[in-house]
Amino acid sequence: MDWNITIPVEIGEREGKFYAINVPLKDGIDDSSFTRLFKTIISKVVETYQPGAIVLQCGADSLAGDRLGCFNLSIDGHAECVRFVKRFNLPLLVTGGGGYTKENVARCWTVETGVLLDT
Repeated sequence: MDWNITIPVEIGEREGKFYAINVPLKDGIDDSSFTRLFKTIISKVVETYQPGAIVLQCGADSLAGDRLGCFNLSIDGHAECVRFVKRFNLPLLVTGGGGYTKENVARCWTVETGVLLDT
């Protein structure tokens, strides 16, 4: 199973060691590979750390066609990650982030706002 990942080396320091998770991904990762990897990792993180809340940063620079990004996600694939995190039923703060093709950013965050509001 090729998930297009490299070995993570940034795991936090001192008191924060093992509280940072960094999964570098290869250019061109698609919806299927990304969501499979995302769900596997986030499930294990929630199980292990049992957070009281989640902050989810939804950078749209991972969308296909972004001027600076190098991934190949669709808006639906991106939104599936939001949908998945929402299912944990924990307090959830969702923020924007990167995204350098403004039309894609607006579409992505509109779809994800709909996911969050069940509309």
